[in-house]
Amino acid sequence: MKKIDNPMTMVKLDKIVLHISVGNDWNRLQGASKLLESLTQRKIITKNAKTTIKNFNISRNSPTSCMVTLRKKEAINMLSDSFKAVGDKLKLSSFDNRGNFGFGIAEHLDLPGVDYDPDIGIFGMDIIVALKRPGWRIKKRKYLRSNLPRKLNISPEEASSFIKNKFNIEVI
Repeated sequence: MKKIDNPMTMVKLDKIVLHISVGNDWNRLQGASKLLESLTQRKIITKNAKTTIKNFNISRNSPTSCMVTLRKKEAINMLSDSFKAVGDKLKLSSFDNRGNFGFGIAEHLDLPGVDYDPDIGIFGMDIIVALKRPGWRIKKRKYLRSNLPRKLNISPEEASSFIKNKFNIEVI
C-alpha cells in the first residue's frame, strides 16, 4: 500500500455543473429544464441574460439557459456517464490553472441510458467540473476567511492525472 506524503495535497471532486443554453426561445428552455430534471432528479435553476444581444434577439434579464449542480456520488456517476459520451477522451486545453475543466456533449442522446423523447427534443450541454483539495473551506467560511497560497492551486497536470487515475480517461 502506497503511503501519501501529505493528505492535504490530495485532489478530490468538488462538484459538476450541467448547463444548457437555448437562447430566447421559452419552449426550448422548458424542454431543456425537463431534460435536466429527468437526468438528475434535482431542482433546475434558470439563468437570465446579462446583456442585450440584438443580433440574437436576446434582451437583458430574459431567461436564456438552465443549469443544475451535482455533488458527491451523483456527480461521480454523471461524470462517468458523460465521459462515455465523449469517447473517454479530453483535451489538455480544457483544464485551467485552478483545478477546473469543462467539455461539451453535442447531443444528450450520447449519454448511456437516455432515449429520445419527442416532447423534449435534442439538446447539447456543457459539463463544468470543479476539483478541490482538503482545506479549501477556509476560502468560503464566514469566520476567519482566508486565501490559500498559490502552491495549493491545482495545476492542469495534477487535474489531468487525477482524472486519468479516477475515471480511466485519456487526456490528449
